[in-house]
Amino acid sequence: MKLLEDRIKKDGEVLPGDVLKINSFLNHQVDPQLMMAIGEEFKRLFKDCHVTKVLTCEASGIAPAVMAAYQMNVPMVFARKKKPSTLNDAVYWAEVFSYTKKVNNKICVEEKFLSQDDTLLIIDDFVAHGEAVKGMVNIANQAGCKIAGIGAVVAKTFQGGSEWIQDHGYRFEALANIDSFQDGLHFLGEE
Repeated sequence: MKLLEDRIKKDGEVLPGDVLKINSFLNHQVDPQLMMAIGEEFKRLFKDCHVTKVLTCEASGIAPAVMAAYQMNVPMVFARKKKPSTLNDAVYWAEVFSYTKKVNNKICVEEKFLSQDDTLLIIDDFVAHGEAVKGMVNIANQAGCKIAGIGAVVAKTFQGGSEWIQDHGYRFEALANIDSFQDGLHFLGEE
């Protein structure tokens, strides 16, 4: 998605450890017009998949996921990183390791929000090692949901997550594919 790639080139910052900081428009401050365009693109890509819900993980996946769900006219569900004290109902749990924060998180979704009748589009802000996606796939499988596909706003294709998704038979669509940070930012297919 050229609009997104151009914005990453303009406002993104590559930090040590192959970390891409794009918090000025995606995951600290949010550009709603760009998120709407991202939602439209996910709708275009998955329009024939009969998606009934969009699933993401808090917090950075919420903005693109809610815009995709809005465009598809379906609910958006997000996996919580902590079980709130008000939650007494049964939940699906999965363990997720965060490479950027170097911590394990347990994510959960209330069982009443996912069922075997659901066809999910899983959306993540970044797919690097794919840990959040693995956790959401685990939760979807616990609920018996069908997975229509997995979408990422940004995929760092050189870190293995994209490959894991495809090796496990899931359709994968990333709106910006970064294949290297060597000598600057390089998108897949660029010379």
